[in-house]
Amino acid sequence: MSGLRAWSARQYWPAFFYLLPAAVFYTLFVLRPLGQTAWVSLFAWDGITEGRWVGADNYTALLDDGRIPSAIAHSLVFVVFYAVFPVALGLFLAALMSRIRVRGLSFFRAVLFLPQILATVVVAVSWRWIYDIDGPLNAGLRAVGLGSLARAWLGDYDTALPAVGIVGTWVMYGLCMVLFLAGVQKTPTELYESARLDGCGPIREFFTVTLPALRGEIAIALVLTITYALRNFDLVWNTTAGGPGTSTTVPSVFVYQGAFLTHEVGSAAAISVCLTAVVLAVTGVIMRLVRGKEG
Repeated sequence: MSGLRAWSARQYWPAFFYLLPAAVFYTLFVLRPLGQTAWVSLFAWDGITEGRWVGADNYTALLDDGRIPSAIAHSLVFVVFYAVFPVALGLFLAALMSRIRVRGLSFFRAVLFLPQILATVVVAVSWRWIYDIDGPLNAGLRAVGLGSLARAWLGDYDTALPAVGIVGTWVMYGLCMVLFLAGVQKTPTELYESARLDGCGPIREFFTVTLPALRGEIAIALVLTITYALRNFDLVWNTTAGGPGTSTTVPSVFVYQGAFLTHEVGSAAAISVCLTAVVLAVTGVIMRLVRGKEG
């Protein structure tokens, strides 16, 4: 028995050597910076002079910071726009494209995926122009007699948050669609044929065949989109910079402001650590639910 274990261990050694470069890279550029951030969060430090040890004071200060609850609420709203809506839209498009046969369908797939590969700064600048008081959106509203609805969408306290959220939906739905199309293509065609022989229409076929087959892809899409929503910074900063007022602020905006504007690096690091913990917890819950259903 011991000889069998030794033989099995020898068989796995080559795999460890193949994984070693990735493990070294991950340790140097992910785990090491994360550990340094956690260490910095225990100090009162301006990023230049010598830091002063404060222990968990930066974390307890977050509990008394009245800005944090609203920032978390904004992140939860972004989860709806960045995760729920893109997943639903991606499922609809994947189900639609799996049933229709249209010339040039690959071209339309590429166009729908285009927002995902554009630089976020380009996306933000483009949508700032669209949302501008004299931009295409307001011009279109005036052209159809709805000029009373025209406004500075990113400068209005009531519309800034959903306006940025819609941009997030536009960016993320292409990723979800591609993931789901790949899942549909690997689903055995016999299942669809059996469902159609049983008299299933498009809607029933979707819920009995397509949706169960895409459980793994949906989990991946939710992890990616929810993570993006919770750590969202570049899109918010390049469209509204957290404004007007604090109507679109998210935790990552406070990280940037604390680290580079107000020079409260320890506090910014504490927010980063808490945000990382939340992302890991959400990811763990999603994967646990998926594995539980598969089991």
